[in-house]
Amino acid sequence: MKKKVVVFSQIDPKILSQLESKYQVAQINPKQGDINEQLLREIADADGMIGAGRRLNQDNLKTAKKLKIISSVSVGYDNYDVEYLKQQGIWLTNTPHVLTETTADLAFTLLMSAARKVTHLDSWTKHGHWTRTAGVAQFGQDVYGKTLGIIGLGHIGAAIARRGFYGFNMNIQYHNRKPCIERAEPLKAKYCDLDTLLSTSDFIVIAVDLNEQSKALIGQAQFEKMQKHAVFVNIARGSVVDESALIEALENHKIFAAGLDVYQKEPLQESRLFQLENVVTLPHVGSATAETRMKMANLAYDNLVKALDGDEPQYIVNK
Repeated sequence: MKKKVVVFSQIDPKILSQLESKYQVAQINPKQGDINEQLLREIADADGMIGAGRRLNQDNLKTAKKLKIISSVSVGYDNYDVEYLKQQGIWLTNTPHVLTETTADLAFTLLMSAARKVTHLDSWTKHGHWTRTAGVAQFGQDVYGKTLGIIGLGHIGAAIARRGFYGFNMNIQYHNRKPCIERAEPLKAKYCDLDTLLSTSDFIVIAVDLNEQSKALIGQAQFEKMQKHAVFVNIARGSVVDESALIEALENHKIFAAGLDVYQKEPLQESRLFQLENVVTLPHVGSATAETRMKMANLAYDNLVKALDGDEPQYIVNK
């Protein structure tokens, strides 16, 4: 008998076809009723799960009797109760590294767009306000040669730093739980404490994992330390930042601008952020290119197949 796999989110059609040729596949579909009820029913006899963006914990996994793996098509895993999965002997795998460069691209896109008021001026132009030469109110600020502060010099943080150092001759400084000499040395990146980074960086990009230490890492006190011309970019997780404090800082021009791809609540459909001209808001699309999403799906598929074939997957979160 074929092993059973539950697909708990949308997945690339090619990957779905490969799954269906190899396993008995059940798809969770929001149009077919309560998601958690479907999960509880389908995972009772499932061997594996694959997908992303769904909160999975004891409440909707308690019927699993022989589940061996949850293969997440993502790098982040804050949607999953990792400790519960560990207790149940269920592997959780993810898809790191394949999205590093495209996420770094997006971070720098946000940085430049916020610095040069790109989205605001695009709207300003399209709404007929360009009746004479752009004036001081439309001025942005330079990126080249400025100081870039990276909070979290992991793979993505280092990729962002490379773009600043090699492409824009920026001075790089970073804050980490500990110095990261191997990544920092080629970029002449200076390690500093968080307060120093906040008070001396022209551009601040946060690229940390979400954990107990990083939750609400940036709040009112931290925004107060930033320079008035600072541009703040978040491509990590929304919960790393106190969103109300960020909005207050933007509304009162305590910082120049922000570029955001993540929020405390997602999807975000109503927010005071949407009323502000000095913030660029994207819908959590850090890895959203066709090429990268395909790489992620392939890696998640490989993780799943290895586990169900009795081998150890390459990227285990709760090993």
